[in-house]
Amino acid sequence: MKKNTARILEALDNYYGTDHRCSLDHENAWQLLIATMLSAQCTDARVNMVTPGLFAKYPGVEAFASAELKELEQDIHSTGFYHNKAKNIIACCRTLVEKYNGEVPSSLEDLTSLAGVGRKTANVIRGNIFHEPSIVVDTHVKRISKKLGLTKEDDPVKVEFDLMKEVPKDHWILINMHLIAFGREICKAPTPRCEECFLQGLCPDLKSRQKSASKRTKK
Repeated sequence: MKKNTARILEALDNYYGTDHRCSLDHENAWQLLIATMLSAQCTDARVNMVTPGLFAKYPGVEAFASAELKELEQDIHSTGFYHNKAKNIIACCRTLVEKYNGEVPSSLEDLTSLAGVGRKTANVIRGNIFHEPSIVVDTHVKRISKKLGLTKEDDPVKVEFDLMKEVPKDHWILINMHLIAFGREICKAPTPRCEECFLQGLCPDLKSRQKSASKRTKK
């Protein structure tokens, strides 16, 4: 691990703490799976408003597997992209019932074989349910990792592998949570609050922009 990475992780730990609590409310694996699927292009806060009623209406994988598509679309309408989400949730839960006895599998290969489940969702499940160290690359993690010099890549899978090399395993889950919170609160797109940022001195992107601004001023 590079010295700069160690300092970044230490600063994030000091600011956000080291609690591994997931921001999506859930009581078990299937609830987190569905909540994560709903969170695509939607805030966790909105998902947490929808899931209590949703999980009361559909109290298990079997109930989702037999759900009526149009009705489920209405139930999750406020999370956006509800057509695809409803279709994928039903298909995913049918596979869980038919192939996995209603249980959520733990392997990356099995998880990503489910409808609507990519590496990001699979790693959320692996990290939070099965406690397998996993890197979850969402838009915040990808964008901020690049700003901080932890990767030069744009492809989420390549970013994931760069972070796996750069960050020690005991911080794989933490860095997901920290960078997502950091992206929502401070390093916002497209207007980061750099003047308030506790990582100012560790951000190559900020230094580069300051250098460019200085050159323009001198001209």
